[in-house]
Amino acid sequence: MDIKKLAENLGLNEEEYQELIELFIETGMSDLDKLQSGINHGNAEEAMEAAHSIKGASGNLGLTEIYEIAKEAEQKARDGDLNGTPELAQILEEKIGKIAELPRQ
Repeated sequence: MDIKKLAENLGLNEEEYQELIELFIETGMSDLDKLQSGINHGNAEEAMEAAHSIKGASGNLGLTEIYEIAKEAEQKARDGDLNGTPELAQILEEKIGKIAELPRQ
């Protein structure tokens, strides 16, 4: 992940972008909990809202891979189909976890 390039694409310096990434990790983990709760309880609306939140935040930060996965989870939940969403939630958790493990500047 090229922090410098992602920051430049948004017209931010690296420090500003890093602050947004840290906020994304914090809120993303909370949204992942909500997504998992929605899946576990068969609550498609809760799952859809959580996936939508992850999609929006990742899209705003230029994290296209996470955006696309969250978009797919959101659409499935919007359609009332939670089949396959546990796997998508797992992938999102891994991707966000990898970002959280990146060294801070």
